[in-house]
Amino acid sequence: MRGRAISVSVISVMLALFFAGTGWGAPLLKKSLSLEDARKAAAAAATEAKKNKWNMAIAVVDDGGQLIYFERIDETQVGSIDIAIGKARTAAIFKRPTKALEDAINGGQHAILSFPNTLPREGGLPVFADGKCIGAIGVSGGKSSEDAQVGKAGVDALK
Repeated sequence: MRGRAISVSVISVMLALFFAGTGWGAPLLKKSLSLEDARKAAAAAATEAKKNKWNMAIAVVDDGGQLIYFERIDETQVGSIDIAIGKARTAAIFKRPTKALEDAINGGQHAILSFPNTLPREGGLPVFADGKCIGAIGVSGGKSSEDAQVGKAGVDALK
């Protein structure tokens, strides 16, 4: 009988904590990029690339750097696929444009080259909502400045 009373007491305490609203175990709420958002960003980026007659690979990732959407314009070199994804992933996980990392390397901070799964080359741009990084876009296929221009068109489409 005593064991049963203890079990009931433990359950009662746990239920009281749960319903007390202490926040213990409460889920975090955060904004994220939807598939629709990713398609919208990629479409705007592709429009910018085609306007300039640039063949580009365009990747959109979530805040953890996982691929949501990918598009490759016809005639884009195959090597640009992984580069676009890598740029997007790098921008998302470091919450900054990949150009910032490229500039740091050019300024002598070569330790960045040892960071795993990092592509410190211009063309990856994070996407922010309410001051938080919710994903990124990465572009490859042209000069770095062209990749960044196309990526910016994608980010701007989400504002």
